[in-house]
Parts: sequence; structure tokens; C-alpha cells
Amino acid sequence: RKIKAASLRRHFGQMLQDVFLFSGTIRSNILLREEGISDEEVMEACRYVNADHFINKLERGLDEPVRERGQRQLLSFARTIIHKPAVMILDEATANIDTETEQLIQNSLEKMMNIGTMLIVAHRLSTIQHADNIIVLSNGKIVEQGNHHELLQKHGRYYQLYTLQYHREQMKSARA
Repeated sequence: RKIKAASLRRHFGQMLQDVFLFSGTIRSNILLREEGISDEEVMEACRYVNADHFINKLERGLDEPVRERGQRQLLSFARTIIHKPAVMILDEATANIDTETEQLIQNSLEKMMNIGTMLIVAHRLSTIQHADNIIVLSNGKIVEQGNHHELLQKHGRYYQLYTLQYHREQMKSARA
């Protein structure tokens, strides 16, 4: 009751499935009017989330106007990282992205595991495989809990979901 909501919110970062980008540049979308953050800090956040790969290829770099398509999730991730939140909430952050971008985000998530607490809501199990604790929900109830290896050994709901997703990915790869 003694903590103001605005003060509390500063400790949380979120990355959602549907990312909103504002008109302006890549820099302005990452900073969101936050003052006192240097270009080096912006690029450090971009490197951290692997967004630098595509930004460095752009003619104007951070000053490139944002387009509605492209690396939206990576820019959203950099936007969140720049504020160094104590708690990161990812809500289906890898649901609507291509495999290459997912790999870049996976790499970033592994880096972040030592920074703070992450709460990840995901149907794509590759997003949570390295989590310390996975909670499997069914109809709003916890049906299993443990890490990836423990849950696979139980041969329960998580195992079924993982096997189904792995099989689908193998089928897609075979068709490609």
C-alpha cells in the first residue's frame, strides 16, 4: 500500500505477442522518450537481443524509420531491456515470429536468465526449455511442475505436448 504503482511498474518489463511500433525511428521506438540514455546503451541493448544484426545492415542504422514489418519482436525486446527491469514478463512473445527470429530471441533469453526473474507464458515449448521451473496448466489448474528434463521423464501432459510439437517441426522440416 505504501508503494506507488508507477514506482512498482518501473521494475517490470513486458514483451507481448502483439508488438506495437510507433511512427518514428528505431531509436525513438526503443527509447520511448526516455532521456539520458546514450546511443551506446541503445546499441548495447540491441546487441543483447541480437537486433544489431539487422540494424547494422540498414542505411541509417538507429535513425532508420520504422516499418510495420520486419523485426518487431527484437525491437520490442530491446525496448524492454534498455530499462533493465527486475522482472520480465513474456506473454507469447515468440508466437508469431519466424524460426530465425525465434533463435535470436532464444539466445537473448538465455543471456537474461542471470539478470532477473522471467515469467514466460508460452505454447511454443522451445521458448521455455531452459527455464528453471515450468508450470503446466490445463483448464486453469496446475497439472505438472518441474524443469524440462523432469517433465519429459514424467511422460505426462508436458511430454505429450513436447512430442506433438517436435513431431510437427520434423514434418515441416521434411517438407522444406
